[in-house]
Amino acid sequence: MYMDAVVFAGIATVLLMIGFLVAVGVFVMRDAKHQREGQGKVPRNPTGKPV
Repeated sequence: MYMDAVVFAGIATVLLMIGFLVAVGVFVMRDAKHQREGQGKVPRNPTGKPV
């Protein structure tokens, strides 16, 4: 296969997309864990709204 600038750009684009999706997945997993740990610790007034 002939490796020119277009092929390198395509490979770089695919790697960047995969890296972005992995980073978003890691962020979502950490945020979900943080939300679970913090659940029930928010003080609420009698109307049910956060203080």
